[in-house]
Amino acid sequence: MRDDVQVDDSLRVTARVAIPLAEIVLRASRSSGPGGQHANVTESRIEASFDVAASATLSEAQKARVIERCGPVVRAIAQDARSQARNRDLALERLRERLARALAVQAPRTATKPSRSARERRLSQKRHRGETKRGRQAPEDG
Repeated sequence: MRDDVQVDDSLRVTARVAIPLAEIVLRASRSSGPGGQHANVTESRIEASFDVAASATLSEAQKARVIERCGPVVRAIAQDARSQARNRDLALERLRERLARALAVQAPRTATKPSRSARERRLSQKRHRGETKRGRQAPEDG
């Protein structure tokens, strides 16, 4: 695992948030799919789960944001590699990415309106298009 992600028994989620590994539950189980004799006897699949509501690290606002976006328990599973240690690193990295996305504060949208020239340009284009379509019609005999 990269050094900037896992620092002193904690998972660095953002610049300001680091979750202690004690708050993350890691569970090993048998990996699914093909793999022959090795896959049948090793528990290399890792599931990392983080109970948001029970966390002492996150503030109430951060907890509410994560629960709203990911639910009360955030999980990440890795069974890509043969090695349990590599899958542990992958699961923690995926958990970190999920939490970082959930903790990101979205900037409020600022309402804008089209400029006068943009409105005039749009109406001019509409008039021109209408004239083009009128020019395609059969002449009225009247």
